[in-house]
Amino acid sequence: MHKLHHLPDNLNDLLPRLAARARRLSDNQNDADDLAQEAAIKLWSALHKGTEVDDLERYAMTILRNLARQKWRSEKQTDPLEEESASVPPSAPARMACAELAAAVEKLPENQALLIQMIAAGETSPSALAEHTQLPLGTIMSRLARARAKLRKEMGIAKKAPVSELF
Repeated sequence: MHKLHHLPDNLNDLLPRLAARARRLSDNQNDADDLAQEAAIKLWSALHKGTEVDDLERYAMTILRNLARQKWRSEKQTDPLEEESASVPPSAPARMACAELAAAVEKLPENQALLIQMIAAGETSPSALAEHTQLPLGTIMSRLARARAKLRKEMGIAKKAPVSELF
C-alpha cells in the first residue's frame, strides 16, 4: 500500500482559484469544470507521488495552463467540406459530358462527323478545313452549322447557349 504524503493545508483554498482560472481558459462552464477537475487530479497525483513543490499555486496553474493548451491543440477547427469549396473541381461531370458528346458525334452523318473530329483534334480554321478536305468554304460552313445544330439538339443545349452548359 502506498504511503500517503501530507497534503498542504492551503490545497482547499487553491481549488476555487483553480476553478476561476479554468473558467477564463474555457468556452463554457462544463469545459471549465472538467479542466479544473483534471488539473486538481494531476496536482493531487503529483503530491501523492511525493513531488516536492515550492509554490503550490504556481504549480497548479501551470498544470491547468498546460492542460488547456493541450485541449486547444487537439480541437483544431475545421470547416465542413462542401463541393463549392473543393480546391480542385470534380472531373466526373466533364468526363461524362465529353463521353456524351463523343457518342453524339458518332451519330452525325460521316461528312459532318469528320469535320467535328478535325475541330476536336485542334483545327479550328474553316479555311484550313476546306483546304484539307478539298471542299468549298461554303460547304464546310454549312456542314459545321448543321453538325452543331444536331449536336446541340442531341445534347439538350439551347440554340444560343454557350458550350459551357455541357458541364
